[in-house]
Order: sequence, then C-alpha cells, then structure tokens
Amino acid sequence: MDLVLKLRELRDLRGLSQKDVARLSGVGEKTISSFETGERIGALKLSQLSKLLSIYGVTEEQFFSRAIEELFDPDAISRRTREEQLVASLAELPADARNALLERFELMVESARAAIGPTHRSPPRIPLLTAMRRQSFAA
Repeated sequence: MDLVLKLRELRDLRGLSQKDVARLSGVGEKTISSFETGERIGALKLSQLSKLLSIYGVTEEQFFSRAIEELFDPDAISRRTREEQLVASLAELPADARNALLERFELMVESARAAIGPTHRSPPRIPLLTAMRRQSFAA
C-alpha cells in the first residue's frame, strides 16, 4: 500500500475531514489534499508526516509496517500464520513487557532444543532474543 492511500485511509478511518486534520495539525488543507491525491507526495516533509500521524494516533514505525495495512483489510489477520500473529501481538506491547516475554520464550526454546538432543541438527543461529526483537520491529 502506498503512502498516498495510507494517508487517505487513516484520515477516513479516524472520521476526520481534511479541514479537521489541517486545523489539528497545522498543515494546510490544500497541502493535505495534494498529499492525498499524490500530486505533491514527493514534497512531504518528515515534520509534516509526523504531525499527521500524531493526529491519526499512529507511530512512524506502525505507519511504515505491514500492520497498518491490516487496519484496512479485515481478511489480512486470518491469512497470517500463527507465528506472524504472535510476533505482531508481541510488537504491540510496551518494550519492557515485550523484552520480558522474549526472554522467557528464549528460555523455553533453549529447553526444547536441549530435550531434542544433539541428534537434531539445526542451522547456525543468532541468539533467538535478538532475532525476535529484529523481527518484531521489521513487521
């Protein structure tokens, strides 16, 4: 989904007019319109995007992730794998809660690997906690 469509859909989802967004954000109404039509999307400044996203209640990380697209596609969640659903849920938690769960999960995985024993070969890996943290922010 492109920036133009995301901006338009977020505004609609929040039930705001372009005039409302202009008043709340300090970004001109015509400017918002030109961003939403794609006419001037290339001229969008980060400061303007930050103001708009603040009004929409979305972080920059969320805006540029696939998760935001699921707001507009009700079937997207049902197409996710179980692992993707867990990672997405994990990414929504505050950092301290997310890290605590990741540490517990890493211990469980290491215990499972130990129970399987040395006959089970797995590829070299980076520490699971680091990998899960990277994945949760990339989503």
